[in-house]
Amino acid sequence: MREQTLLTQTPLAETPPGETRSSPAIAAMRRRELADFLRSRRERIAPEEVGLPPASRRRTPGLRREEVATLAGVGVTWYTWLEQGRDINASPQVLDAVARTLLMDPHERDHLFRLADTPEGTSQAECGSLPPTSQLLLDKLNPFPACIRNARYDILAYNKAYDLLIGPLGDLPFEDRNSLWRMFTVPSCRAATLDWEEGTRRMVAEYRAAMAEHVAEPAWKCLVTRLTKASPEFAELWERHEVAGPENLTKRFMHCEVGLLKLNYTNLWLGQRLGTRMTTYSPADDQTAERLRELQREGRP
Repeated sequence: MREQTLLTQTPLAETPPGETRSSPAIAAMRRRELADFLRSRRERIAPEEVGLPPASRRRTPGLRREEVATLAGVGVTWYTWLEQGRDINASPQVLDAVARTLLMDPHERDHLFRLADTPEGTSQAECGSLPPTSQLLLDKLNPFPACIRNARYDILAYNKAYDLLIGPLGDLPFEDRNSLWRMFTVPSCRAATLDWEEGTRRMVAEYRAAMAEHVAEPAWKCLVTRLTKASPEFAELWERHEVAGPENLTKRFMHCEVGLLKLNYTNLWLGQRLGTRMTTYSPADDQTAERLRELQREGRP
């Protein structure tokens, strides 16, 4: 019951009436959320995932606090206080070390920095931590669209062809650079997707299925809350409780410059635990192939 309630709570980023973002009450709330978030991240990681020998007898799942502190290069007492929600300061460098130790993806790292009320925690910058070969491969696929996303549909990287297909993306804040968010809240994305109803139904079902492994994570609940407020259609689909797994299917786009595009999309998994995948869009017919080349020639610089 507690999990269902959290899905409709006011996101932490919204300040209750009569409070300011720097008030003691809001600061205390952030510290409590930070403590819960760190604990949930620590408990999901098996020792062998971070190079430690498997432990046969542990009272609690995941890593111990002292193991996190040692791997991150911080004091055990300091990390314990951080996870207890005490009023202590954390530098960006220390938070970054904790994020790496706890194997956080870019969205989780950004969430950590926001809860700690510490600057320099932008997920957009953290997207640069993807291997350089990832962007190289994306660029080599031009004029065929391709992107890298996590299971939450956050767009972590993309090539020019993908930007020309569904963008522009470059000036968007990271929290809006999300395929699910764009499908429900950006009119141009909806208009261009000819099978919008079926496509969004499948995306919501995939998100709900993936969320089963992340039900305690604030970032996942926050996106559900944002979408529920922004889109009655998402809210209706979410209440159906349908689930689905990723499939390689065909999508139809009506591009405003080159017309109808029929694209076969294929998911290539890069990180199964976090659901990170490269999605490529290849032409389903010769006409689409030529129109993609035309779009590349005439597209934005």
